[in-house]
Amino acid sequence: MKNYTITVNGNVYDVVVEEGSTGGAVSAPKAAPKAAPKAAPAAAPKAASAGAGSIRVEAGAAGKVFKIEANVGQAVKSGDTVVIIEAMKMEIPVVAPQDGTVASIDVAVGDPVEAGACLATLN
Repeated sequence: MKNYTITVNGNVYDVVVEEGSTGGAVSAPKAAPKAAPKAAPAAAPKAASAGAGSIRVEAGAAGKVFKIEANVGQAVKSGDTVVIIEAMKMEIPVVAPQDGTVASIDVAVGDPVEAGACLATLN
């Protein structure tokens, strides 16, 4: 038997794999207990979040941060692109919900994000 730790969509699972014979069909174990998800390690808070604004810029879909279009301190208007997320080979712009100034950018390029995650804040 071999033990593995697998992370799927931020959920951590401990899995035990039993080595079988080299021939024949593979069958699922009988009444195998489901692995209970463990809490994923919490990400360290970003330093820029200390002066976070009151207006949240949230991801509309799950994906990976492809590009950051705005900088902290930059004035943005409603509809201006703040971050671009890549999901299923599509680039999805995440826009400012209203006029304001970027108070924090809470993600980095390459970070995985879930739908509804706070990507940035505005004042």
